[in-house]
Amino acid sequence: MKKNIEKMDSQKKIIGRVREKELLKDLFDSRKAEFIAVYGRRRVGKTYLIKNFIDSLPSTFFHVTGLQKGSLKEQLTEFAKQIGATFYQGASLVARSGWIDAFEDLTQAINNTPKDKKIVLFFDEFPWMATPRSKLITALELYWNRYWVFDDRIKLIICGSSTSWIIENIINNKGGLHNRVTRTIHLKPFSLYETENFLKEYKIHLTKRQILDLYIVLGGVPLYWSYIRKGRSAQQSIDELCFQSDGPLVKEFQRLFESLFEDAKPYMDLIRIIAKYRYGIGQAELISKANLPDGGTTVRRLHQLEEAGFITSLVPYGKKGKGIYYVIDDEYSLFYLYWIEPNLKLIAKKTMNEGFWSAQANQPAWKIWAALSFESICYKHIDQIRKTLKIDPGAVAATWRFNPKSDEATEGAQIDLLFDRLDGAISLCEIKCSDKQFAIDKSYAQELVRKMEVFQKQTKTKKQLLLCMITTMGLKPTMYSEEIVTNQATLEDLFKNPSGA
Repeated sequence: MKKNIEKMDSQKKIIGRVREKELLKDLFDSRKAEFIAVYGRRRVGKTYLIKNFIDSLPSTFFHVTGLQKGSLKEQLTEFAKQIGATFYQGASLVARSGWIDAFEDLTQAINNTPKDKKIVLFFDEFPWMATPRSKLITALELYWNRYWVFDDRIKLIICGSSTSWIIENIINNKGGLHNRVTRTIHLKPFSLYETENFLKEYKIHLTKRQILDLYIVLGGVPLYWSYIRKGRSAQQSIDELCFQSDGPLVKEFQRLFESLFEDAKPYMDLIRIIAKYRYGIGQAELISKANLPDGGTTVRRLHQLEEAGFITSLVPYGKKGKGIYYVIDDEYSLFYLYWIEPNLKLIAKKTMNEGFWSAQANQPAWKIWAALSFESICYKHIDQIRKTLKIDPGAVAATWRFNPKSDEATEGAQIDLLFDRLDGAISLCEIKCSDKQFAIDKSYAQELVRKMEVFQKQTKTKKQLLLCMITTMGLKPTMYSEEIVTNQATLEDLFKNPSGA
């Protein structure tokens, strides 16, 4: 099977997605009907993966895409058009007035297909198809439960960028589709390893540091990386994509949220508040600052933002579910709010000179920004860090911070990343981003020792504490690093294949 997958990749250029491809192939080959829900951040490549993978397999492939803000009539017209294109050599079908009749037409077409032919039904951007009072879910429940589930040839794939909608209405459906989904695929952004391979596929060769500088802005969103042009440095590419009037990412933020949420403003307001707190903001404080009438509605919107891949909720080490706080998890959104949005008027007037970003990237403000962003990227590459530091898979990864009360004489402390291990030890990781090897001097060594002492005192842990460093360019050997650092990982390690293949 692995050889077949590699052959398909060479034809269709599907980069990475190894686990997802193997799963899709297993589901395609299964001897029963399958109901698959695929979700993930918008622009992450869901349609590209499904279409190119299924196109390479011997099947009848029915692919229909919901129309953003399309009426029920427009959705049904497109549905009828795709039935004709897939099953009747492009013949025109009369669009039905409701989904039950439309699914009846589809079922008749399926029944007329040779019995030895696999049939893939790919309903893309399904939430857009579900217009108000359309009864689409009701029709889907009826036809899956009464007809399609009994046809072993059928593989139904429901896909959508509105992750919360897919989870609530399909995966966690409480009605006729309850427990009907046989597998879910949460397609995540590219890792650094996948991003580097993506660039190589298009003959774009950048250093790992240049890729990191771009990843801090673009995250692992494949579409954004497809805009990178050969022969450009990271700074030139950022300038071209984000700070020129025709740059494809100048207005992307607004488009993103409007495509995901019917009323996008409250969600954008929440993102803007969270973005002001790079180390995160507590849920109670966030609800207060959001100034929305219903705290329950705010929490629900926060869940939707998290499911859509824009934010992450974290619980500090030792809090046992209390003290939840939120951080921005989407690199592009954070970069937009801090760097693009304040310059929108200049960009629109075309008064932004080429090379604007090259000047900004050399300023202290960006150096600080990049350092904080490197920390969040490390959190997304926990598997690579774990393997490099030789930490067992059962160790729990977390962050920790201590903010003393105003009347306390003690100093606060923060641990960027820690691994609570099963062997009686805790690895405390300090993360540092620099353009050259990082050197630990006497004063910094004292600060690290102090952090460990505060951690031990405040958590009351009896475990052995081991200090590890995670740096971009490696650790320069000094008498202090030799004394207090037990292990280290570098940017090079973050680019490793997490599967080890």
